[in-house]
Amino acid sequence: MAEAFPKPDTILKRATCSLDCPDSCGIIATVDTATNRVIKIQGDPSHPVTRGFLCGKVAKYLDRVYAPDRLLRPMRRKPGVPKGPLPHGREHEFFEQITWDAALDEIAARLKQISNAYGPESILPYSYAGTIGQLGYGSMDRRFFYRLGASQLDRTICSTAGGEALTATYGVRLATPPQDFALSKLIIAWGANIHGTSIHLWPFIEKARHNGARLIVIDPYATRTARLADWHIAINPGTDTALAMGMMHVIVRDSLQDAAYMAECTHGFDQLRERVMREEYAPANVARITGLTAEEVERLAHMYATTKPAAIRVNYGVQRNQGGGTATRAISMLPLLTGAWKHRGGGLFLSTSGAAQFNQKATQMPELMHASPLRRDARIINMSQLGHALTELDSNNDGPRVHALFVYNSNPAAVAPNQNAVLRGMKRDDLFTVVHDQFFNDTADYADYILPAPSWLEQTDIQGAYGQYFVQLSEAAMAPRGEARTNVRLFGELAQRMGFTEPCFRDTEDDIVAQALTVDHPWMEGITHERLRREKCIPVNMPTNADGEFLPFSDASWFRTPTRKGELYSTTLEARGLDPLPAYIPNIESRNGTPDARYPLEMLARKADNFMNSTFANIETHREMEADHLNTLEIHATDAAARNIAEGQPVRVENARGTLTLSARITEHVRPGVVSTRLGWNKLALDGQGVNVLTSERLTDFGGGPTFYSTMVEVTAL
Repeated sequence: MAEAFPKPDTILKRATCSLDCPDSCGIIATVDTATNRVIKIQGDPSHPVTRGFLCGKVAKYLDRVYAPDRLLRPMRRKPGVPKGPLPHGREHEFFEQITWDAALDEIAARLKQISNAYGPESILPYSYAGTIGQLGYGSMDRRFFYRLGASQLDRTICSTAGGEALTATYGVRLATPPQDFALSKLIIAWGANIHGTSIHLWPFIEKARHNGARLIVIDPYATRTARLADWHIAINPGTDTALAMGMMHVIVRDSLQDAAYMAECTHGFDQLRERVMREEYAPANVARITGLTAEEVERLAHMYATTKPAAIRVNYGVQRNQGGGTATRAISMLPLLTGAWKHRGGGLFLSTSGAAQFNQKATQMPELMHASPLRRDARIINMSQLGHALTELDSNNDGPRVHALFVYNSNPAAVAPNQNAVLRGMKRDDLFTVVHDQFFNDTADYADYILPAPSWLEQTDIQGAYGQYFVQLSEAAMAPRGEARTNVRLFGELAQRMGFTEPCFRDTEDDIVAQALTVDHPWMEGITHERLRREKCIPVNMPTNADGEFLPFSDASWFRTPTRKGELYSTTLEARGLDPLPAYIPNIESRNGTPDARYPLEMLARKADNFMNSTFANIETHREMEADHLNTLEIHATDAAARNIAEGQPVRVENARGTLTLSARITEHVRPGVVSTRLGWNKLALDGQGVNVLTSERLTDFGGGPTFYSTMVEVTAL
């Protein structure tokens, strides 16, 4: 019998996931041509890394695109409605719908008024990697705020400490290709929950394990990846530097280093040897610091140094504590000692972001600051200290107070540290706030105007990746839903409302894609807009050896440091007055530091496995996947018993910065002395409070990054 309703005619479109993930997956979108509706997405089977499958988060991405509560029209706060948390599902009752013309006119008028009254630096953009495409992450928006003379935002909240560590050591951010992990014989996932944060690396690891490789996971929490490992090393939080230095101690003591490679490719071994051979880095002392045994430290060092090829997948969680930059740097030195870079399947993987070279000067145009009323570079505000910026900055010392906040690609009311200070600032009656987003998230509750944003399926962009070596063009698979507008269109039209006459504010997406590719670099040779339109995904032209192999840092030609070698002794850090050698210094808020005795437990403010930071936290299908961990505090049985806490019991988690109510979950996933909870939306929490009410604005040792994992708390039963 024939079907009563035949299948609609469809076409396939190729797109790229631009969520903040190293995988940057190639996507095949199936579009119903009658409705212009995307009815299916799947991983591109022709993509060498995506290989036809998607993570659990993005596999359900259409639930987000077509969510019934998605923002589709510009909204303005109704008169008399105070800023602050709004009841989930009823937010629209407190706003009124307006046209884009009215919204842009009114926003431009307010920005002009604020700039004239307090100076343009009283306006602060706040954005991060809600999209990592070149256009969406930073193009027309940067032009707009540069030309306005607004304060510059130091975008530190994710990767700056680790990025600076890698650059100080190697001079360029490159990594072992993910495909080469299939050739490894030993893989160390150091602070890397591969199953949750870079799932497309996993098949290559599984292939290596099928061929006899071992997987070691170093993580204070028993992540999905740790539970699948051959050996899970449950290190004490924030002690990664000590463990890396202990490994180096054993490697040098037992002459396991690759002397020939080091002579050609490294700088400063003599100084490093003197440092690591101190008694404080002997296995027994490192064991005391890290919570391991001396035998485990010895075993790990020997396994790593004697297994060829050996690869380390280190991730950014390592750097989210006070000594995070140093920790990443110390770990990144290990393959320099052992010569692991010489072998395919060996080396280190943190970021490949130095591979794809885009002309960001052309796309962002920082010179526009000198056409602003300032006629100079604007001041810089660290996004990891937003609470300070909104509550403590004043004209007496730091420049003008922030009187306007423009938020896009981010949800600072949930993700910024020291959240109570952030929210106090956002509640200010004299703070004008605009939010460009897809949903009424926590930040939108404080907005004066909310503007609808598109998903990555609804916009054109170009991007590289920080977890693979491809340049990808993602052309819109569907028209924007409702009246959603891209960052390029929003800020271009707002610039014209502000009276900015520069032609760059009329550039289209295609114009900016072409500008991004106007770069003279051998790695980008032959990657053109026309070719990307045809092929969508093109490998970066990374150099190869005589055998046709891409082996980054296998010889001295790869390094871009001042000495043109891998710097064990960092001349870059020395020039900045910092310690040129790694050293373990305990975090103030840690069991080994000088914590407040009232707060004896180390807290891991983890990211949820099934959300992307706070993205997806409101989507029911994703919440169902995360259900076992929503609004819970994971605590070890020893700590629970000492506090008379039972499974499922409401508990208060507190420190001097804030208080959080959660439900206790007694588990072996954390060690005694450590508790864990996960990031989500505040308004969906038990008491309307998010985990970042407990985290501080203290910064990392270098890179200016946040210290989410340097947090001490106490837990009491309710």
